Amino acid sequence: MQTTRPDSPVKRFFKGVIIALGFILPGVSGGVLAAILGIYERLLGFMAHFRQNFKRDFWYFVPVGLGGIVGIALLSAPLEYLLDRWQVIVLWGFAGAIVGTLPSLNQTAIAQSPRDAIDHLWFWGTLLISGGLLYFMSDLFGTLPANFGGFVVAGALIALGVLVPGLSPSNLLLILGLFTPMLTGFKNFDLLGVYLPIAIGGVLAMALFSKGMDYLIHRFHSRVYHFILGIVTASTILILVPNSHAAESISYAGATWVTLVWSALALVAGAALGFWMSRLEEKYK
Repeated sequence: MQTTRPDSPVKRFFKGVIIALGFILPGVSGGVLAAILGIYERLLGFMAHFRQNFKRDFWYFVPVGLGGIVGIALLSAPLEYLLDRWQVIVLWGFAGAIVGTLPSLNQTAIAQSPRDAIDHLWFWGTLLISGGLLYFMSDLFGTLPANFGGFVVAGALIALGVLVPGLSPSNLLLILGLFTPMLTGFKNFDLLGVYLPIAIGGVLAMALFSKGMDYLIHRFHSRVYHFILGIVTASTILILVPNSHAAESISYAGATWVTLVWSALALVAGAALGFWMSRLEEKYK
């Protein structure tokens, strides 16, 4: 029987750096990266059964958490720069990365049972309702402020992206207008204004939803994943649709045919990257 050597703290630190990509790159799921790196099941078990083996698992994930913080700090500045200079091209690349993960997410949705009429209702209902709510969110609820409370929400969404492989929280943060302020806070090492509330939101979401998510995925696997498919599809479409009411909406003002060509290439490259990452997840999870 083959045994697996335990990860060293250094290896776990660098795994955390890689998982940080899923926190800040639209189209990339932290849960997918955790599955690829072989720590997703242990993380979900740790959060769902917090009191069991707390000391062992807590110290196991400390280097992962530190690596995640370092990864966020290193990646946020260049990503903010790219969005500021080439927003249309970058966002089309992000959308492509999400599109590339959809075939795998679709296969996951029907892995345990064939798709039925209720699954179709869950998908289309979620797509239409979530798409409408996200597009008109600022009109219905006002703008979500980039303050302590707003970043608590951001942390909760990031945690859900870890709990649910295939769900990318960053595209939702773009629509909510929190993505660029979050990157700016990460880049400036705003510990109290950004890092702390995101950590609080992440820990609360993990504590509140890990058991529930574990139960729902095992009890209503197909329904849950068709719900996720609907949200992912709606948010991906909205990334590419201008919205005058959204603070970080894409703008095609001044775009030339060169911009459109590069955007198309970025879409294809992003889709290839997303598909490749999905295949890795299926191989290693």
